[in-house]
Amino acid sequence: MDSPTLSDYDLHLFAEGRHWHIYNVLGAHVCKSQATEGVRFAVWAPHARVVSVVGDFNGWDPDAHPMSPHDSTGVWSCFIPGIGSGNLYKFSITTEAGEQLLKTDPYGQAFELRPATAAIVTERGHFCWGDGDWLARRGRWNWQQSPISIYEVHAASWRHHGSGRWLTYRELADQLIPYVTELGFTHIELLPLTEHPLDESWGYQTTGYYAPTSRFGTPDDLRYLVDQCHRNNIGVILDWVPGHFPTDEHALARFDGSALYEHEDPRQGRHQDWGTLIYNYGRHEVRNFLIGSALFWLEAFHIDGLRVDAVASMLYLNYSRKEGEWLPNIHGGNENLEAIDFLRELNRVCQSRFPGTLVCAEESTSWPQVTRPPEIGGLGFNLKWNMGWMHDTLDYLQQDPVYRQYHHDKLTFGLVYAFTENFLLPLSHDEVVHGKGSLINKMTGDEWQQRASLRTLLTYMYAYPGAKLLFMGGEFGQRREWSEARELDWSLLAYPEHEGIKRLVQDLNGLYRREVSLHGDCFRPQGFEWIDCHDSPQSVISFLRIANGEATVIVVNFTPMPRHNYRIGLPEGGTWREIFNSDSEYYGGSNLGNPLPMPADEQPWMNRDWSLELTLPPLGAIMLRPAP
Repeated sequence: MDSPTLSDYDLHLFAEGRHWHIYNVLGAHVCKSQATEGVRFAVWAPHARVVSVVGDFNGWDPDAHPMSPHDSTGVWSCFIPGIGSGNLYKFSITTEAGEQLLKTDPYGQAFELRPATAAIVTERGHFCWGDGDWLARRGRWNWQQSPISIYEVHAASWRHHGSGRWLTYRELADQLIPYVTELGFTHIELLPLTEHPLDESWGYQTTGYYAPTSRFGTPDDLRYLVDQCHRNNIGVILDWVPGHFPTDEHALARFDGSALYEHEDPRQGRHQDWGTLIYNYGRHEVRNFLIGSALFWLEAFHIDGLRVDAVASMLYLNYSRKEGEWLPNIHGGNENLEAIDFLRELNRVCQSRFPGTLVCAEESTSWPQVTRPPEIGGLGFNLKWNMGWMHDTLDYLQQDPVYRQYHHDKLTFGLVYAFTENFLLPLSHDEVVHGKGSLINKMTGDEWQQRASLRTLLTYMYAYPGAKLLFMGGEFGQRREWSEARELDWSLLAYPEHEGIKRLVQDLNGLYRREVSLHGDCFRPQGFEWIDCHDSPQSVISFLRIANGEATVIVVNFTPMPRHNYRIGLPEGGTWREIFNSDSEYYGGSNLGNPLPMPADEQPWMNRDWSLELTLPPLGAIMLRPAP
């Protein structure tokens, strides 16, 4: 149990912004004072005149339980005997101007179901974890040489209960884990589960940075989901949003009557696009609040990684702003120096305290060295979303095949920078909302061509260097645009052509895991070689993936015309066999390909000593390996 008093050392570390267990200090904690059980409350509100705790235990009376300030730290605390886990509470704050505010606990670890907003006293330490073997392996994991394929999930709309309600965390464990295991993904990435008031925000406007949303159950129910994932060898990544927060009056905005977590000046403190507030990363206590949140999820919930949302909006002071609408830094530039320092410290601390966890940046610009160590000027992330690859590839596939020859550079340009960062290839939720249509409906042509193109896109992604991410529904060709208000169109799996797409994803994950050439050196230039990147007239590309002396040949035909007697160069002689074909009838294709082992010809081609004539299926991708 916690002590009923706060130590000077705790307060000192918090004022420095370096208290990595601040979630055990601030907030509400069950403890004892002279053998009397109760709850210690503590909150940071440096500009408040008076602070008290109100709740269901005192009739929400602001005069019943006043808090005491701790010198100049801005922290207030009190101990209330006779209450415990399950009690509801808020903080009543009287500002310097005499205004009375009713605020939820920034460090609250559980909240009421929206629209109610009170925090719930939560006792720690009762969940019995069974994932010790997983955590031990994670600590030794060489992730840069391992397959990483992520299934991105919105918990409220993946699947509904038969009654139409959301699945609980425990029901997700029972249904989602077998599905992900069957498909062969290595990780699940969950859209933000941090508590939030608005369903339509998908969790990206967070009010409870230390609390899993109560929509799907209790904190221990979420622990059960994570524990079961680990017992089934599935990692869990949480989408996490330190770039901005909503203006809801009950939460962080003007918390003690001042711009405490945000900036006072809207040119620094307000996101014009999203109507949200920007954190003041130069304030020690704010940095500590955010880094403490990241560490809390990694420690208290055994989360395996964080996907940091909207990093570009944090890095640039002029992000989505016109001249005159932003303030330059002390050097006159547009870089947010405080945010850069925050991100570097975040990555250093997370990766040093929890080896094997992944911190991924959704960073959409050409900011240099996002995934390089802070010691050499980088930001220190493990992975960066490759937004350029995603946009170029989808733009290319939205062209009529007749005109793709004029856009061939969209396929080849990405290899110019592919190894400047540790990239993750995202086909994410952002690409299937707000009128963008579903993934399959981005493909041109009739329904057969759309399905073939989607199979080719997915095969191309698994063959291309980098980690992989696919949003739910893309694995079986969901046709309707995603909506957070309904479940996926599972009925499509009754149709063989959609079941075929699911089989393709399942086999791609299996192949990606087995073939070291497809994952072993995906972040290093020696893991990739072009065979031919110049065949724009036929819209065909061919390349090698290489690792540990093993090579896989990939050839992709981006037109609906089959290519017979198509010769490619090979890295070696011997007999070759087709190990994967996206046009297989098993996946719903036309079954055109190369079913028999093929001896290489000692005929130089494409600057290689050996070559082979192939049949390329329409809108199809094939992979070849030396026959055993």
